Amino acid sequence: MMVESKLQRPRFACRECPSGVMNIRFVTYFTQLDDEMVMVPDFPAWVCDVCGFSAFDEKAVNMISIMLNPSTGHIEHKRNGGSKKGRQTRGLPLE
Repeated sequence: MMVESKLQRPRFACRECPSGVMNIRFVTYFTQLDDEMVMVPDFPAWVCDVCGFSAFDEKAVNMISIMLNPSTGHIEHKRNGGSKKGRQTRGLPLE
């Protein structure tokens, strides 16, 4: 015997029209990084099934912002004491 299970996805009323329901859809997200346009395909967004109003998922936008941040992954080391100018590579002191 096969048992069908349907995953319950959250649904929200549209804030732009009185009868629409917001459903998760995957769209192309566009953003600017310095002078470059960045496109992210299959990006989650809430889209109204009646009027088409869309809003991006907040968690997904935060994640893409972190990934596109130029300082992500760089560790800044602070030095104690005197300065050793010219002896530093990629923020790590040479000893």
